[in-house]
Amino acid sequence: MRKNPTLQHSNTPSPHHPNTPSLQHSFAFLPAMNVVLVEPEIPPNTGNVARLCAATGTTLHLIEPFGFALEDKQLKRAGLDYWQHLAWHRWTSWSEFEKQLPPRARLWLIESNGPRNYAAVDYSPGDYLVFGRETAGLPQAILGQYRDQWLRIPIFHAQVRSLNLSNCVSLVLYEALRQQGFVGET
Repeated sequence: MRKNPTLQHSNTPSPHHPNTPSLQHSFAFLPAMNVVLVEPEIPPNTGNVARLCAATGTTLHLIEPFGFALEDKQLKRAGLDYWQHLAWHRWTSWSEFEKQLPPRARLWLIESNGPRNYAAVDYSPGDYLVFGRETAGLPQAILGQYRDQWLRIPIFHAQVRSLNLSNCVSLVLYEALRQQGFVGET
């Protein structure tokens, strides 16, 4: 069973209070999964993903530029009052994010037309699940760099181009957690 997290401060301001550092959680018995949103554009999607990450003990990484201000009311509303329970980081660019990655970090890029189905890989604690902008997806340069880790979520209708970002994060994150036996479920 997961112990109560210890709280650590980040230099990143809280979306609720821009001048207040966010709280970072450290789960002693459960290496967290990581969700990465590259240049998110729609505040309610990001807020929903933040709530999902808080509920699952997953660390959220937000990579600029954003299509909204972190003080956006829709972002706060979608995240409800869970922002205070969320471990999250704000990065100024993809390159800044990459610099902090541990040496053996495993990144899984979820994007249309990926060569492998998201359910066909074995996820491990600490993996990074990377998602792109709602309107444009992940940049081709990033996809090319991590081609072997490019995954797709199946779509069964040719006229449907994509799924909602927060739904995609939910699908893939919960598959990863299912494979790990839902360790830490309360």
